[in-house]
Amino acid sequence: MQQKLFDFIGRYMVLTEEEKSVIGGLDIFRTVKKGTILLNAGERSRDSYFVLEGCIRTFYVVDGEEHTTAFYTEMEALTPVCVVSRTPSEYTISCVEDTILSISDADLEVDINSRFPRFETLCKVLSEELLAKERTDFDAFKTSSPEERYLNLLRTRPDLVQRVPQHQLASYLGITPQSLSRLRARLIEKERS
Repeated sequence: MQQKLFDFIGRYMVLTEEEKSVIGGLDIFRTVKKGTILLNAGERSRDSYFVLEGCIRTFYVVDGEEHTTAFYTEMEALTPVCVVSRTPSEYTISCVEDTILSISDADLEVDINSRFPRFETLCKVLSEELLAKERTDFDAFKTSSPEERYLNLLRTRPDLVQRVPQHQLASYLGITPQSLSRLRARLIEKERS
């Protein structure tokens, strides 16, 4: 597990043996079963998540219905808004698959950043990349039709189509499962024509 984290960090900077030793000695790795709720709406948390294997999702419950807003898969990080705002979470985070996570909290991050200041720079770079990605995803969602959203998903994250239950995928696309089935059938028919 830790080697996957080291490999990811290695894309941005070369870790020293001391840094590897400190990270390896931390109790941050968790194996979590499919269906596990990591954070319920209304709860407070200080935990941030980094997906080493598996898939987690964020969703809101509105009038008893789940509305999926994001999926996080291998080598993606999630710091819930409630961690930064120090308020109860407005959404729920759950595991779509059996998942291996690296979980840290604000105190641990402050400690590591004070011992190894260049990690703070790494966190800044990763935060900027994540913000840019989320902004691009949001803009694409707001300016596209359901069919365009689905085609974009097939192009950029085809693995989700196989990994995520259809009702969650439909919710993520902003349509009903029935509409997603019709959309898929229409696209298959177009391919045959």
